Amino acid sequence: MEDALVDWSRAQFALTALYHWIFVPLTLGLGFIVAIMETIYFKTRSEFWKKTTKFWMTLFAINFAIGVATGIIMEFEFGTNWANYSWFVGDIFGAPLAIEGILAFFMESTFFAVMFFGWEKVSKKFHLLSTWLVAVGSNLSALWILVANAWMQYPVGMKFNPDTVRNEMDNFWDVALSPVAIPKFLHTIGSGYVMASVFVVGVSAWYLLKNRDVEFAKKSMVVGATFGLLASFFLLLSGDESAHQVAQKQPMKLAAMEGLYEGKTQAGIVAIGLLNSKKTLTNEEDAFVFEFELPYALSLLGYHSPSAFVPGVKDLVYGNKEHDVMSVQEKMTKGALAVGALEEYKEAKKAQNVEGMKIAKEMLDEHMKYFGYGHIKKAEDVVPPVALTFYSFHLMVSLGMWFLTLFALVLFLLFKNKIMNYPIVLKAAVFTIPLGFLAGETGWAVAEVGRQPWAIQDLMPVGMAATHISSTNVMVSFFLFAFLFTGLLIAEIKIMTKQVSNGPDGGH
Repeated sequence: MEDALVDWSRAQFALTALYHWIFVPLTLGLGFIVAIMETIYFKTRSEFWKKTTKFWMTLFAINFAIGVATGIIMEFEFGTNWANYSWFVGDIFGAPLAIEGILAFFMESTFFAVMFFGWEKVSKKFHLLSTWLVAVGSNLSALWILVANAWMQYPVGMKFNPDTVRNEMDNFWDVALSPVAIPKFLHTIGSGYVMASVFVVGVSAWYLLKNRDVEFAKKSMVVGATFGLLASFFLLLSGDESAHQVAQKQPMKLAAMEGLYEGKTQAGIVAIGLLNSKKTLTNEEDAFVFEFELPYALSLLGYHSPSAFVPGVKDLVYGNKEHDVMSVQEKMTKGALAVGALEEYKEAKKAQNVEGMKIAKEMLDEHMKYFGYGHIKKAEDVVPPVALTFYSFHLMVSLGMWFLTLFALVLFLLFKNKIMNYPIVLKAAVFTIPLGFLAGETGWAVAEVGRQPWAIQDLMPVGMAATHISSTNVMVSFFLFAFLFTGLLIAEIKIMTKQVSNGPDGGH
């Protein structure tokens, strides 16, 4: 398949995913923050908390609507731009997405209407229930989408059918409860909770800087910062398990995340570092211009042992017999056997050679887990963009630590009733709002860029997954979507800022 087609297809999907991921995390967290505020209103019957809930609910609704628009387009792209992928694994990949649509999305959409329009039409108890169900439904949507994504990172629970040339699900629970899916889901929703908390704290800080709606801002800030602090600790725990699973299932991604070219025992994590742009797989240049390393941390993070061996990019490409690391060339050989066995099976079936079909299938089953390597042109192609993965990961972690610090500091000053005396903290909170979105995008970049060139880990390279259509068509649609999504983002920012400017008394 032509490289231009694959590149434009990747670019279009990345564009859609990146824009979609601006809106989704805010929805995941803001839904629960709104539900907590309405719970306080339900308990206190205070009109203040009703007004506060309605304000944040309005911002949630604006974001929710635009998030849905980008999400629907992204699902359609699986059929338009990634037809080969959809054919190869649609039986598995489609199941969690179908559950997401039928169960989670319908649930959150139904109760969203009650939550937003039903204040005077249903009882306070039912309205509160609806608000919580919207929050839960949004997170259930994320669950099933991330189950599907996790399966791409670690394909389990299926068998390959050579008659249809498709992978078919044989164990739904292996897919749903994958060791990659659960930590991935928990870490992702945790990041959404933190992003929403940053948003609430930042907007509240803006009101305090303007010295308006002070009580509203302070109490909103308490809820946001408390929720954010708890979510930050949760994020640390889920991130640890997520990194452990990456080490086990996608060691190349881990090596790229740390810029690790040479495998090490007692490997440390690079806390601060600058990659050497001259470094390649084949030269002897140092990987870093400079670095500050936390000793033993990577071995502990990845393998829960300070003395564990962590394979580097070179080990994973060229192999390491001492540590039982298979080379890519060996995997390519096994993959070629799997691809060849599939062709032999087809020929035997055409000739009605039952014995030949049996032998070919046995060979195929033996080497199927390396099937994707049979379509890799050279061993070095399995290395993802190291610099982008490394810097995205370290920026994400750095921002996460900043958010935790900010939440703790804001809460401390609020409880000391000194927050108004520290405008620098308030300004920092306001300027942190875009950093919350940046952290989410970098996290997504680590997850998706770090697994390249695989559409499905070890089974299907991206080049095999794309639809055979004109690259010009994809290019034109890329720019159309870029224009549309940018317009939607500008519209959201304008509507959001106007609503914030109007304040809690400005109508919703």
